[in-house]
Amino acid sequence: MEKKVPRLLGIMADSHENMDKLEAAVDLFNGEDVDLVLHAGDFISPLTADPLSELNADLIGVFGNNDGDRLFLRKRFAEEGVGRIERNPHRFDLGNITVVLAHQPRLLDIIKRSPVPDVVVYGHTHEIDIQEGKPLVVNPGEVGGWLTGRSTVGLLDLKKMSVEIRDI
Repeated sequence: MEKKVPRLLGIMADSHENMDKLEAAVDLFNGEDVDLVLHAGDFISPLTADPLSELNADLIGVFGNNDGDRLFLRKRFAEEGVGRIERNPHRFDLGNITVVLAHQPRLLDIIKRSPVPDVVVYGHTHEIDIQEGKPLVVNPGEVGGWLTGRSTVGLLDLKKMSVEIRDI
């Protein structure tokens, strides 16, 4: 049986253990019936597995520069059935679409010039950044809202290769 290729991705970054905003992001993603959630790092603690375990979709994340106990983060995510957290950056395929998921933007120029990715998702800056074209580059801003005062996530339609930023 062929594995279903995701159509709609939920994208988040820099949740920084803001549990209320994580719950709001989960509610939004579940309400939009996303197929897969990407988290571009800075979960902060294993406690974030609690709200994220309510997702109706799998999650793929990467570690950020502020993530503490990485072993326990991975363990909790596995135990709660949340998904997996990979090293940064992480490259993977969704059908015929190649995605690079990263936390810090320091490799962004190199990744963008590479012929490989179709989509690059990153975090760290807490600022929304959408660069259309190939690759499509997306920073959804910050879930936590601690730095900008705005809590946001992204919805990426892989068929249209378009991104919508939503406040939560």
